[in-house]
Amino acid sequence: QVDLAESGGGEVQAGGSVRLSCTVSGVPFRSVGLGWFRQAPGHEREFVAAIAHYGGELWYHDSVKGRATISKDNTKNTLYLEMNGLKPEDTGLYFCVKFSTYSASGDFTTRNVRFWGQGTQVTVSS
Repeated sequence: QVDLAESGGGEVQAGGSVRLSCTVSGVPFRSVGLGWFRQAPGHEREFVAAIAHYGGELWYHDSVKGRATISKDNTKNTLYLEMNGLKPEDTGLYFCVKFSTYSASGDFTTRNVRFWGQGTQVTVSS
């Protein structure tokens, strides 16, 4: 059974930072593509960042480029997302995902996702 368990969300002041973690089980961690999506109230889920299982290739949504870093620790089966310079528009429920396919252009959508975590809430106050 695949399980993606997010943690690390909370309320942060604008300009602050947050580090989200996702512990992954039920899949060969080193062999899967992983990433993050988010969903703001009243909006669809949108891609945030992805990391390939091979060679560490990374992708970011334009809205977080330069402010977000996705990484993983193969010894802990844990995926991370660190975001700095947070803005109120970064508020949302952040989901850890396992991809079934990659997007060569970096335009990941929910169709690329095979499994979803339950999400962790990040609220950025101005």
